[in-house]
Amino acid sequence: MGNCIGAERKSTAEIAPSELVKPPPVIKLYGPPDSFATSHIRLALLYKPVKLHFIPSETHQTPVLMYQSDIVSGSVDDILRYLDSKFPDPEAAVVTSAANSSSNIWGWCGEATPVVVWVVVLQHRSINWHLEKMVKWAEDMMARGGKARGDPSMGSPRMELKKFGKSYSQLQQVMLEHAQMEETVLFQILESADRGLCKAANEEHARDLPIMNGIKEEIKTIGVMNVGSPDYLEVLSNLLLRLKRLKENCKQHFEEEERELMPLMEATELNKSQQEKVLQQSLDVMRETHSNLFRFFMEGLRPNDAMQYFDMIKRYCDKVRVSLMLHMMID
Repeated sequence: MGNCIGAERKSTAEIAPSELVKPPPVIKLYGPPDSFATSHIRLALLYKPVKLHFIPSETHQTPVLMYQSDIVSGSVDDILRYLDSKFPDPEAAVVTSAANSSSNIWGWCGEATPVVVWVVVLQHRSINWHLEKMVKWAEDMMARGGKARGDPSMGSPRMELKKFGKSYSQLQQVMLEHAQMEETVLFQILESADRGLCKAANEEHARDLPIMNGIKEEIKTIGVMNVGSPDYLEVLSNLLLRLKRLKENCKQHFEEEERELMPLMEATELNKSQQEKVLQQSLDVMRETHSNLFRFFMEGLRPNDAMQYFDMIKRYCDKVRVSLMLHMMID
């Protein structure tokens, strides 16, 4: 797995000559391969413009990082702060208070905001990113008429469609788990305080389900049609329209939730223990998202958001679960 996960590739015309010949700096990292601290640092390095050379070492009880003539050891935070001093963009160290984070774009967020609110909002961002990606991908296939090959790594048009279908299936699973988490955990808390408060949000979840299933069926239909035929292009056009509609519906729905429902979570006055329980319940519902699909999910987040998301999970969840997520990212 390369560094800067989820970053867009530059076209050849956008790459300066110096970038073509200048290799990325090399970071060496020594540490126990199954160590939580080692894995955390490896995750952070995925987002840095460096090449990581990881050397599993049982003789090092704590991670040791080497860059040029520097040898750095200590806590995870110490090493992340060192990395940020050398490679400041994007930051790897996460601010302690979410209220002071650059991700805070809502005036209502503060110290009393339950951590699950931040988790939900960052999930919205990942889903929006993946939906936008699927729309652009479908537009590209449509522009090529279903015949011409695009990215060589996609293979033939039929092979590309299989990859497209797999990506959409992963996204659909994340979306279904996210909606189920909101309905069974988050909305239940709000409903206990004010019955009927989440009725509209639940109805919007139900509204989008037929669209999501329709997209999946159209992908299956295209897969057995003659590539580039008029019928093929017609179904592909319908698929693109459905994807655009789903993208706009989700964007509007998420904005409404963040504007009208999420601020009310502060009024529930969850204490620290209750917040921890709510977050664990949320992750239980979204088990696939936070295990086999965790790498896919994290690709939809900006580096700072991804590290903040992981940091919240790390602070509130058991190490076994967090270690599994880490290994899904770095292995």
